[in-house]
Amino acid sequence: MNQKNQWTPLIIAILLGTCIGLATLLIQEKKKVAENSYAAPVEKAAPSVVNIYTQVSPKNTPLQDNPLNNPTHPQTINLGSGVIVSADGFILTNHHVIQNAQRIVVGLHDDRQIEAKLIGSDPSTDLAVLKITVPNLTPIKLGRSSLVSVGDKTLAIGNPFGIGQTVTSGIISAKGRNSIGLNTYENFIQTDAAINPGNSGGALINLQGELIGISSAIYSSSGGSQGIGFATPVDDAVQVMRDLIKRGRVVRAYLGMDAKKITSTLAKSLALPVDHGLIVSEITKESPADKAGIQIGDIIVKINNATSDNPFKTRNLIASMKPGTTISLLGYRGRQSYQANIKLETQPTMQSIDY
Repeated sequence: MNQKNQWTPLIIAILLGTCIGLATLLIQEKKKVAENSYAAPVEKAAPSVVNIYTQVSPKNTPLQDNPLNNPTHPQTINLGSGVIVSADGFILTNHHVIQNAQRIVVGLHDDRQIEAKLIGSDPSTDLAVLKITVPNLTPIKLGRSSLVSVGDKTLAIGNPFGIGQTVTSGIISAKGRNSIGLNTYENFIQTDAAINPGNSGGALINLQGELIGISSAIYSSSGGSQGIGFATPVDDAVQVMRDLIKRGRVVRAYLGMDAKKITSTLAKSLALPVDHGLIVSEITKESPADKAGIQIGDIIVKINNATSDNPFKTRNLIASMKPGTTISLLGYRGRQSYQANIKLETQPTMQSIDY
């Protein structure tokens, strides 16, 4: 073997080692940049987040050709945000963003402005679906809110105070917030990412740029962000959206009763046979609960063999089931326990009882 051939393997090894070393340094540098910047997820999600302008004119006042800039007649322009969830133009937003709107205009990331059609809204979850028909839309990638953990980093994208698209960062502060008192059905993600007026209906995303929630409300004494914001989980929002697109309304099962949580103090003062569960406080006439013989004062301790001691979770559980489902209910009347099988029915449109 000549001298040239003897050195060839060594040269190849040195070059290979150099390439591997440079590649490792580039990967480390890219990772360092990614850790210090949210540019990548924002670049993915921002084109899918829209500004929403709604016009509410006084009674008998004609709408203007330009819904945003014509001051000829008195009118109110409300501001909010929305998220494009499909390439054919379906947009998720909040019910309160479009409530009572006579005209809805969507401002896209590329500065196009399009009048939107309201497909349907659900006040019980404060969600609504709009539709626009234009080409070249960028739908957001849907994440899974069920996979989100407390402590995960998150970003909120919206149109606060109408100043234009804005990104704020924070973490997931809590999950499953269900006693805030904002909606009939609550299962909020809580975040400390700044959410301000105008952010409503905007996107809460993860660091992969995927939608994990629809920003809905802030908890504030001043009207500004105080580090407590709430978003509807994307898993819940998508289910509501599908019902609104398919039926124009959300179909839920109902039991037809209202109940309060039993505390140890209440159990002691009323000499109840158990110190946990729900005490029935109201029954709707001709409802499934009424037909099954449930009475005011009964104590419900289990539904489908699962402990039932949180009225909000129980309300959400019943509403998540399909009408026609039969549930097993374990309760007490006085000190006598009983078990009842109840077939759930479709919740009436104007139903005041929570379950």
